[in-house]
Amino acid sequence: MTRLLGALVVVLLFCAGPVRADVFRPAYLQLKQLDAETYDVTWKVPALDAQTTLKVKPVFPSGTQDVGTRTSIYASGAAVQRWRVRVPGGLEGKAVEFTELGLTGLDVLVRVERADGTEQLARVMAMTPSFTLKPSPGPLEVVTTYAVLGVEHILSGFDHLLFVLALVMIVRGRRQLLVTVTAFTVAHSITLALATMGVLHVSGPPVEATIALSIVFVASEILHLRQGRAGLAARKPWIVAFAFGLLHGLGFAGALAEVGLPQNAIPLALLFFNVGVEIGQLIFIAAVLTIAAVVRRVLRGRLGPRWTVVLPVYLIGATASFWVFGRVAAFWN
Repeated sequence: MTRLLGALVVVLLFCAGPVRADVFRPAYLQLKQLDAETYDVTWKVPALDAQTTLKVKPVFPSGTQDVGTRTSIYASGAAVQRWRVRVPGGLEGKAVEFTELGLTGLDVLVRVERADGTEQLARVMAMTPSFTLKPSPGPLEVVTTYAVLGVEHILSGFDHLLFVLALVMIVRGRRQLLVTVTAFTVAHSITLALATMGVLHVSGPPVEATIALSIVFVASEILHLRQGRAGLAARKPWIVAFAFGLLHGLGFAGALAEVGLPQNAIPLALLFFNVGVEIGQLIFIAAVLTIAAVVRRVLRGRLGPRWTVVLPVYLIGATASFWVFGRVAAFWN
């Protein structure tokens, strides 16, 4: 299995970012209705610094007027602007468009808080770069929006995927793999819920560094197994998966905090974000096992030199170690 997954490891490492975990940051537009025609606007867009931001911005319907002055800050890789607008006749049934969305490949998460306490959520993509406020949104929007967010987050989180890949490489047998994946799922579901609900508070940078360290640990355990010394991860992988799954859940919570939750549907949004994470994880594991089966059938036992057994493991460990040092250094940035 280790040889067969070597190419996949290389692809993952080639695509992975250098040190930052959970870089899942669509642009974010929040509209808070104050009265029939007035809204507070919060616009958050990824940025390198206060001056270097993506050119995407919301364009309100014709006749919209700014009320007061705009404020702008830069924090945690995003530029955040706040201002107030007055829309003659209100926004209901009218479109808010987003400029240059197709040129950036960015998605926009929109949340509207109505004066009556109800909310509307929408995900705006480049193919349809506009959002229309509906009169009566339902829970289906929360379900679809946050499930898609969960799938996209796990499939773009290279550190989480690398950890899952390392687990697949050390586990022996489908039954043990099922138990291990289930333990990982239960663990990160617990900490994701606790952190999102405000029960558990842990600083993000140490969590990111420890997630990278978890990958180093499992990679070292794979090498010990190849040398005939089965460690804890090889003998009881579900324990390791559960323990480190608690950490990965905190990482998921940090990513979810970037986009926020609808206040009137927090349990529903949280549940389906987690469902989306699980769907993405299962897609990845299924793809890994399918690739391994196809390559095994094609090669028919011709697995190449012995060094191909350990090269993928060293690549995983080296990359994760690089992440550890980079993320620890970021403590003081």
